[in-house]
Amino acid sequence: MTMSTAKAGTALITGATAGLGAAYAEELAARGRDLLLVARDQARLESAAANLAERFGVEVSVLSADLATPKGMRSVEDRLAADPSIDMLVNNAGSALFGPLSAADPDQLEWLITFNLTSTTRLAAAAAKAFSGRGTGTIVNISSALALNILPVGAVYGGGKAYVIAFTQALAQEFAGSGVRVQVVMPGALETAIWDGSGIELDQLPKEAVMAPRDAARAALAGLDAGELVTIPSLPDHAQWEAYENARQALLPGLSLTSPAGRYAR
Repeated sequence: MTMSTAKAGTALITGATAGLGAAYAEELAARGRDLLLVARDQARLESAAANLAERFGVEVSVLSADLATPKGMRSVEDRLAADPSIDMLVNNAGSALFGPLSAADPDQLEWLITFNLTSTTRLAAAAAKAFSGRGTGTIVNISSALALNILPVGAVYGGGKAYVIAFTQALAQEFAGSGVRVQVVMPGALETAIWDGSGIELDQLPKEAVMAPRDAARAALAGLDAGELVTIPSLPDHAQWEAYENARQALLPGLSLTSPAGRYAR
């Protein structure tokens, strides 16, 4: 079944001035979508908005917000609640930090968790409330292949991205049969500035493992069109994900029982 993202309203994109967020903005504008771009830098927002509006003839508005702060999160939540034209949230903003947990700065870890997880959760909750009240809307949450490809230097980043997968799967169950759609996108390494100062530099990665943001955004939107809940842009065979998910489902009957498993008997 093919599902269209034909213009029906405004797409709110966080982290919209660079990397995957900018690629999403361009691809959605090319489809005729009006946009609300969210990022921290007002000047970059205005420049991006003017460029997209001129090239694609769509309406583009901007909202400067630091999503690592309560004030920034509230400003976007308020816009989602107040603006009935918004019918799509691309929860893309985030950052990365890699390194041994034993050597990590706790304040930096807290910042990363707030930026990557708290903001994603709060904005999705605000969108869920607004969209469910209207009976329509789409929530796209950006995870990462590092949710599955676990690294010893990525405990917080990868663990957080695993949360985004489970979070989105739960939303899918909550909104089953409603007019609200959800998708989680799990890109691999992208050619973006997220690597700068993260602890892993882009030039340390094999070139064959790095995708252009535009290609990832196009694949993600194709997955959304196809009705996928989970989209992994570079995975050649989606049946591999289905097998992984089926194996997880097969565990469920044994996860909560009255007695311990026999191998633990004394």
